[in-house]
Amino acid sequence: MRIRLVTTTAVAAGALAALTAVPAQAAEYNSALKIRGIQYDAPGRDSNNCSTGNTDEEYLAIKNYSRSTTVNLKGYVVKDAAGNKFTFTASHTLQPGDYVKLRGGNGTDSDAKNVVYRDNCNFMWNNDKDTIYVYKPSGSRADVHSYTKSGSDKDGNGYITYHG
Repeated sequence: MRIRLVTTTAVAAGALAALTAVPAQAAEYNSALKIRGIQYDAPGRDSNNCSTGNTDEEYLAIKNYSRSTTVNLKGYVVKDAAGNKFTFTASHTLQPGDYVKLRGGNGTDSDAKNVVYRDNCNFMWNNDKDTIYVYKPSGSRADVHSYTKSGSDKDGNGYITYHG
């Protein structure tokens, strides 16, 4: 009996260690809505001038990976590591397989063009490293990804794909 108990305890401890070693990104699979990719570094020289800047070239692509469920983005929250956040306040529905680009700057939101603007001309994503969080209206996490320019962006184009 003692050997079994030690073996069971060792197996349980090993399983617990394996669970705690799983990165935060593993939790993303609990949601149909996931980060498809991010253009964290807008092409050209960064300028957050509302009329002539390029914050609209920085965007987060969020996709509905469900095969059968439509997702309404109203109430979803997107945050970065510094606590900058955007809340989808209007209804914007994503059919299965559909995606939306959450862009910086000002513009007209459009279901037909799959775009929502943050109506903020400041850049949200850091050009060197950051963490992206997407929260459901309930407050539970839908997806999370961290990146570094040197480690995540192999071709150096400022865009990283997560789920394709």
